Amino acid sequence: MDAEELKSACLGFPGAVEEFPFDREVSVFKVAGKMFALSRLAELPLQVNTKCDPETALHLRATYPAITAGYHMNKKHWNTITVDGSITDQMLLGLIEDSYDLVVQSLPRAQREALKPVQP
Repeated sequence: MDAEELKSACLGFPGAVEEFPFDREVSVFKVAGKMFALSRLAELPLQVNTKCDPETALHLRATYPAITAGYHMNKKHWNTITVDGSITDQMLLGLIEDSYDLVVQSLPRAQREALKPVQP
């Protein structure tokens, strides 16, 4: 996965936006004003921070060398994933989706409902 694919994946979720609250180098992906991923898309190796259930985070870190405690983040709830080919694109997409889902689950009901697609 390259930087454009990562960005596209993050922006593919309902209500997802890209913001630059720190500087123009750090893309922060948010839903309803809450961060679910961030990355320096121009850096190599490509890395992305994602939110994670604390128990799952510990398991992932113990299993995959490319997954470490979130750099400059709450290390209990965030992982840094190095996109070095040791983790499949499918798994990476799943981790990003899990992060998005964790954030959405924490939103008030009205905000969660607003993110659901309108049924025809």
